Amino acid sequence: MQLLEAVPSKEYILVVDDTPPNLQLLLTMLKRKGYEAHGVTDGLVALSDIKNKLPDLVLLDINMPNINGFQVCQQLKSSDLTSEIPVIFISARDEVLDKVQAFAVGGVDYITKPFQIAEVLARIENQLTLQRLQKQLQEQNHRLKQEINSRIIAETLLQEANEKLGRLVNLDGLTQLANRRCFDEYLEQEWQRLAREQLHLSLIMCDIDFFKNYNDTYGHVAGDDCLRKVSLLIKQAVRRPADLAARYGGEEFVLVLPNTDVDGAILVAEVIRQKLSELAIPHEDSVVSEFVTLSIGVTSLIPKTDSLPSVLLTSADYALYRAKELGRNQTYKIG
Repeated sequence: MQLLEAVPSKEYILVVDDTPPNLQLLLTMLKRKGYEAHGVTDGLVALSDIKNKLPDLVLLDINMPNINGFQVCQQLKSSDLTSEIPVIFISARDEVLDKVQAFAVGGVDYITKPFQIAEVLARIENQLTLQRLQKQLQEQNHRLKQEINSRIIAETLLQEANEKLGRLVNLDGLTQLANRRCFDEYLEQEWQRLAREQLHLSLIMCDIDFFKNYNDTYGHVAGDDCLRKVSLLIKQAVRRPADLAARYGGEEFVLVLPNTDVDGAILVAEVIRQKLSELAIPHEDSVVSEFVTLSIGVTSLIPKTDSLPSVLLTSADYALYRAKELGRNQTYKIG
């Protein structure tokens, strides 16, 4: 497999995996790519090493002795010194709840084993590129403050730079939908607003059926193209300014629909499924169709001030689970 050209500067990546063959493979491919890489097999050792030398990124397994990957990530995010270090989980665990927990403790991405080298490198480079852009914008802001004497002009340019940074931070690089961070913040915001106004808030959760089979059959390049096509359909389905479409992780997507009851949300979900059917993306290794399909969970409720948005998220996740359990390629509603 041909690797991409080496990066010009040696960014330091710490790999934490208690399986020696996996650890050695990851270290070898990172060093060939031009990164500085170091590996450890224990979470406690990783935390100790990080205190001595801060990595630019951490590749982190979940199942490890002493403390697991979730606990390692929590400790990193709880410290001001290490909270900004991006953590990519890489694990054989492929359950939705594992992915949800990984993002909940502060992970920025999740890769399942067995992994593809090109995919791992692409995801690493995506996170490091974002880090570089953040540093560049911070440096630019600093120069502007020094060079511009007029306070009004300086503040205007600084605001523009921060808005650009905000768009970068809130966008998923592959699909150009809102990313998980943006989704979490927006769901919280709309939950609080609609709790005060006592109006409906709906959530749609989508999952591409048998997407792992699709990647295995057509390759990850075609898989990324499929994700982009499905993302575009989902983006086109949300027409109101208040609606938000986001990539939840992997092949999962979510839509936040304020001021929308469950029947309205069902209509949006079925439009997405119909448009995907019309697109007719071939999927010969799907059990339910010869084309790419979606399983969709829909839920709706009126938020309460003494409750949390996780209630809505859990309900949507369960609705999606039921859609899959009942045969996939369908929409299941709760509410």
